[in-house]
Amino acid sequence: MKQWYLALACALAIQSKAQTPQDALRSSWYIPTTGARSMAAGGVMGSLGGDISAAYVNPAGIGMYKNTEFVFSGGWQFNQNKLQYRGSDTSNTRNAFLYGPIGFVSGAPSHSKYSKTTSSAFALSVNQLASFNNRVQYRGFNTTSSFSEQYLEELISDRADTIAALSNYIFGSSLAYRTYLVDKDVDAAGNLLGYQSLIPISTGVQQEYDAIERGGIHEINLTYGANYDDRLYLGGGIGIPIVSYQRNLTYSERDISGNGNNDFNYFTFNERFKSSGVGVNARLGMMYKASQLVRVGFAMHTPSLLGFRDEIRASMTTDTEAYAGVKSETSDALNSGNAGVREYNQTTPWRFIGSASFVLRDINDTKKQRGFISADIEYVTHGSTRFTAATGADEVTRNYYRVVNNAVKELYKANFNIKVGAELKFDPIMVRAGFAHFGSPYRNKELNASRTQLSGGLGIRTKGIFIDLTYAHFINRDVSFPYLLNDKPNTFAEWRNNRGIAMLTVGVKL
Repeated sequence: MKQWYLALACALAIQSKAQTPQDALRSSWYIPTTGARSMAAGGVMGSLGGDISAAYVNPAGIGMYKNTEFVFSGGWQFNQNKLQYRGSDTSNTRNAFLYGPIGFVSGAPSHSKYSKTTSSAFALSVNQLASFNNRVQYRGFNTTSSFSEQYLEELISDRADTIAALSNYIFGSSLAYRTYLVDKDVDAAGNLLGYQSLIPISTGVQQEYDAIERGGIHEINLTYGANYDDRLYLGGGIGIPIVSYQRNLTYSERDISGNGNNDFNYFTFNERFKSSGVGVNARLGMMYKASQLVRVGFAMHTPSLLGFRDEIRASMTTDTEAYAGVKSETSDALNSGNAGVREYNQTTPWRFIGSASFVLRDINDTKKQRGFISADIEYVTHGSTRFTAATGADEVTRNYYRVVNNAVKELYKANFNIKVGAELKFDPIMVRAGFAHFGSPYRNKELNASRTQLSGGLGIRTKGIFIDLTYAHFINRDVSFPYLLNDKPNTFAEWRNNRGIAMLTVGVKL
């Protein structure tokens, strides 16, 4: 893994603040939002059907509909973060509204003697698959490395002269150079030897990372499902994912030694990053009733083909005490008041789902069913994520994305996700419970990461109306790197996120 951290750090000398491997996970490693019924049962829907959430798991499940149904899902997300960085603990909370599937399903029996289908249905819906609303905040005392060293690596690896240092890296190194966070290193004759950081690393600095994140993955979905003799169900769907992500980052380092004569007091770096993208994907699936009580299912999700446009603004303020005093600089001032813009494409991983369900009592008459036990297993190829430059990009940019893609392959692997859920019916009330575990996408076992869901809920069915209410608790483990360096072990924060979602789904059957 270290070799690709090195490769990526070198690549950052090509384009300041471009994609990193962590960006690859944002579009793939998450527990998808579903309707309240599916969420209560751990997200299982690979061999159940009869729920609009099936359009986002196994589209064959839409083929079980023989009537029309309108559905609305909305909820509230509770976030609590605990991060440990270099022995220091930090915690915060951030809450937000989110929504699940909203749309309709229209199904009808087939009356044509020429049709091989018993019935068919189509569904049109929109869903917030993932919410990025969060706050990642941590601090700690560091005597081994500094944020400023990434700028040294960038300037030195590029063999940048002072003119380039002033103007060629306006979202990073140029800000550091203009505010004297880094300065030139010259010999007695004034010849440029390289660059140096004014951070007193040997005595240590207090570091603080604070990123407020907003946005999510929303998808418009059109799915068709067909029923063959109430035994075999086939389905397919087209999705239009819409991704929005905003990050307001404030990073600082401060000298807490009390020494006012070491040419460094503090620096603060601010970055405003906005990314928006749209794309297309497809899902195919089948379900089969092996017997009156047993169902099996299989689904395949193609990669999403996404086109992105990113905007970035950055600023820095540095106090080097008697060396140069307090200096400030912004990327806007160096770019005619404009944000930096980057356009590129991303291909997300493949996803394969296998599922089995055991239905309690008669499977054909839903009024006689007394519940189900179901399990899904997913295989996701995280290492297959790819970035490509937009049409018309130069060779330097294309080479950069090749390096990023190699880093993704080295850092990430395919993982398995397991979901288990059950429902018991006590007419007209249903009780549900579920569990899900999403494995780590990292090859390096030291990067301990996982996502776990525990959930439960209630549902009520009356003539023409159903209401489902669920609470799901998510335990997420991940890591956060404040910066990446070439020549040193990279320090990271261990991140534990406890997230709760209260979801309400209301539906009307016609």
